[in-house]
Amino acid sequence: MNVKGHLPARARDGVDARLRGAFADPDPTSGLAKAKRLAAELDKSHPDAAGSLREGLEDMFTVRRLSIDGTLARTLVCTNMIESMISICRSTSRNVKRWRDEGDMRRRWCAAGLLEAERKFRRLRGHRQMPQLVAALARHAETVTPPCDTEQHSIAA
Repeated sequence: MNVKGHLPARARDGVDARLRGAFADPDPTSGLAKAKRLAAELDKSHPDAAGSLREGLEDMFTVRRLSIDGTLARTLVCTNMIESMISICRSTSRNVKRWRDEGDMRRRWCAAGLLEAERKFRRLRGHRQMPQLVAALARHAETVTPPCDTEQHSIAA
């Protein structure tokens, strides 16, 4: 989400302040509503910024919905870890000039890039809070209704 990159300099501070307010809202539903209102307003004058804001917007409030806080929450709401891994994968395969067996060769280079990235992984900031995350996910799993297996229902009928 690079909202600022799609805004003129004069509008960045105001939008940034409103985004911080949305993400700081203790109620994730209210925070999400604020962010969606901001995106709707940006649609009129800066549609690219609005589109960027909407990318993964629902997911950005997942950590807050799970009641994760502190260092682990700050780590999980940031995409830097994933972007870094993708960057390492790209640089690993950047100099490949001839791809053989298309899909198979791409998977191999992707795997090589991931193995290279793995060597650079560090301990997750907030790792001591992982039991809190596991417990929150278990609580969430209990509230989610599993999808209906339509094949079994049609056999029983």
